[in-house]
Amino acid sequence: MGNYIVVEEFNEIQLEELHSLFKNEWWTQKRSLPEISKLIDNSSVVLGLINSKTGELIGFARVISDTLYRAFIFDVIAKEDYRNSGIGTMLMNRILEHPQVKDVERVELYCPDRLIPYYEKFGFSTDVNGSKLMRISNHIIR
Repeated sequence: MGNYIVVEEFNEIQLEELHSLFKNEWWTQKRSLPEISKLIDNSSVVLGLINSKTGELIGFARVISDTLYRAFIFDVIAKEDYRNSGIGTMLMNRILEHPQVKDVERVELYCPDRLIPYYEKFGFSTDVNGSKLMRISNHIIR
């Protein structure tokens, strides 16, 4: 991992840095610090990537899994200054090799169309046997 350290537990400073990372992404920008703590507590796997020289959190990803049949990857994020440097690949490889994920029958994620070629490099496919994503939105008042 060279100049990077992988963490699976976050201290208060790293949680605040994660909050800052989330503020820069369209799908996570409205998450509050208490919500971030809760999602970490309720995820099967959380990985943070720390720059060992600066100590800053530069990447994050998480998984929800039953450890047998399904695992769903969420929130793969690399800090803007570190994009296109392999951070996402490091996170994805660590997730796919993680004991809570590596033997799961199906590992899934969703992403924008522009990232499909990126995730195909890891073996992901848009062929999901005719399944469609469905959603119900609970209206959360914040």
